[in-house]
Parts: sequence; C-alpha cells; structure tokens
Amino acid sequence: MGIETIRSYERQGLLSEPTRRNSGYRQYTQDAVIRLRFIKRAKELGFSLKDIAELIALHFDPDTSRAEVKNLAQAKLTDIQARINDLAKIKKVLQNITVTYKGGNPLGRK
Repeated sequence: MGIETIRSYERQGLLSEPTRRNSGYRQYTQDAVIRLRFIKRAKELGFSLKDIAELIALHFDPDTSRAEVKNLAQAKLTDIQARINDLAKIKKVLQNITVTYKGGNPLGRK
C-alpha cells in the first residue's frame, strides 16, 4: 500500500495520524497496521470507503449492536446480488451474440 493511500485514509478519518519519531518518520502502531489490512481486504471485497468508514465506526462504537453490523452486511449482500444479476444478463446477451453473429456488419450498414 502506498504512502499517499495511507495519508488519504488519515485525511478521511479511516486511520489516525501516527506519532512521529525524532527523525520525522511516522511510527505506525500494530493496531494501525491491522486497520490498514482490514481496509485493504474490505476494498478487495467490494466495500466502498464510505462502507468501510461505517464498519470501522460500528466496530469501535461501544453502543453498536450486532444487529447494526448484520444490517450493514445484509445491505452489502443485496447490492452484490443485484450486481451479479446485472452481470448475468450481460453474459447472456454476449453469449447470444457469439452464437448468432455470422460476421459482416452487425448494424446492417454497407
């Protein structure tokens, strides 16, 4: 993960700004490293930075209920299923094109 990405996460409040060594270098804690890994993995799974911020807030808020976390996860599942359905429709159209297309100008133009 690049330093600009990490600094961006700091600016967005996803990660606290670390303390600095006497040399001026940033000193990240083990908790910060764990949070960065969490952010990276959540992004790989398709969560937006907004979603990730909500997940982090829910995780660290002592008043958060399991139901809230479950609701956020369910909303993401619903979104993913909608995208899968859209991709399946696109796949079907493309498969039909590959079976029926015989060459020539697909728009019937000369």
